[in-house]
Amino acid sequence: MGEALGRSQGGFSTKLHLRAEGGGKPMAAVLTAGERHEQFALDALMDKGAVRRPGRGRPRLRPCRAAGDRGYSSPPARRRLKQRRVEPVIPTRKDQPRQPDFDKAAYRERNKVERLINRLKQYRRIATRYEKRATNYLAMVTLGMTMLWLT
Repeated sequence: MGEALGRSQGGFSTKLHLRAEGGGKPMAAVLTAGERHEQFALDALMDKGAVRRPGRGRPRLRPCRAAGDRGYSSPPARRRLKQRRVEPVIPTRKDQPRQPDFDKAAYRERNKVERLINRLKQYRRIATRYEKRATNYLAMVTLGMTMLWLT
């Protein structure tokens, strides 16, 4: 994982990728360097955040649909989601052909993830990344996610 630090247009930074459940509560977090593309975190996000089934059985890892921003819009990312039998709800970039079956109503629900990020950044330690080590920063993010579940 390294230290998840990298140069981007805003300077030396870290990207925080989140997986949230339908109500906007956090389930999993992955850190990447600032210049890394979003697709590198897609598989790691899909492998984390198991949800217990009612009764007996294996925890459910696979959501029915996954909404993401245009950074996740590429043929390999869509292919990986479809291999996992997850319907991608991702708008296409301008340089890609349009998806005729794009569900705008489901994509509007992605604002819950944006609001989740804003709630997490209310914790100054998460917003500014005081920690030098990526594991310590991810621990603070996990603590913030736990606090959001408790409130």
